[in-house]
Amino acid sequence: MALLVSVAATAAAQQEPKPQDLPDAPVAKQETAPQKRQNRVQTTIEVLERRSIFFPDIATSAGPLSTKQKFELFADESIAPSRLLSSAAGAGIGQAQNSLAAYGQGMGGYGKRFGTSMATAASTNFFGTFVISSALHRDPRYFVTLHGGFGHRVGYALSRIVVARTDEGKDAANWAGMLGPLLAESLANSYLPVEEQTAGRTFQRYGIRIGLYTASNALREYWPTIFRSLRISKIAPRTKSNPAPTAPGASRPSL
Repeated sequence: MALLVSVAATAAAQQEPKPQDLPDAPVAKQETAPQKRQNRVQTTIEVLERRSIFFPDIATSAGPLSTKQKFELFADESIAPSRLLSSAAGAGIGQAQNSLAAYGQGMGGYGKRFGTSMATAASTNFFGTFVISSALHRDPRYFVTLHGGFGHRVGYALSRIVVARTDEGKDAANWAGMLGPLLAESLANSYLPVEEQTAGRTFQRYGIRIGLYTASNALREYWPTIFRSLRISKIAPRTKSNPAPTAPGASRPSL
């Protein structure tokens, strides 16, 4: 009997797992450097899909903007890449033509022309995108239509200079787009050379600015077509002429 008990104890001891045979404790998984870089790139791509960095005023949501959001849009527009490139090109052309001759030539003259362009554009955005749009409940963003042929889409883009969208999604007169540049050019007379501070020159600059904004609207219209990653088709207007439903019986934009 003692022999049987001894044999059983020995067999049990042999079946018991040794400490070194036990599985290791789970270790927290750590991301490698390439994985971290890939995640950052993916996040950047997702942000670009939701909003245009080049044209921050291209609408990517259907809902209205709050007053705070309109102020933020004014700030974003004023330092957007499109604004920087436009001012840089305009300053170069102006220097080549020796416009604003009082600024002179060289880097000093170029810097003054560039700064003037940036300041006037910022004033335009402040009055148009923020102040007037907030006061009159206008939506200062550009709503791409994505429908119709080339002529229709260009015509729609040009019409956005005089027709805007209200916070309720209806068509209305674009007072922000028409008065904003005029107020900005009037304010510019406080820092432009003396020969520019006349009514004639003010309205001449105003006309040029309206023309530039009209042309830039055509580029905005086709920007999501060029960069399809914006994925704004869900909020694109489904009608052929208006960016939002118009109230029944309304044939003209409200003033």
